[in-house]
Amino acid sequence: MLGLLINEMEQKEIEYVLKRELEELLLDLEDSRIDTMVKRAMRDRYRTLFQLLRRVASEQDCIQYMPKRIENP
Repeated sequence: MLGLLINEMEQKEIEYVLKRELEELLLDLEDSRIDTMVKRAMRDRYRTLFQLLRRVASEQDCIQYMPKRIENP
């Protein structure tokens, strides 16, 4: 386990960067031109970034980015 000591301004910046990246991934996941294998990797990245967001953002902020359950065909 690793620890990280950051101030409030740095915490807000990390939160901002994570939210922007999650939004970009959500947009790309809706793009029908992107291959299924690539989308699977993008979903894995989304989950990882969401876990990081949970550590720095409030519960209300996290709810907006809660990953949806996607059934595999």
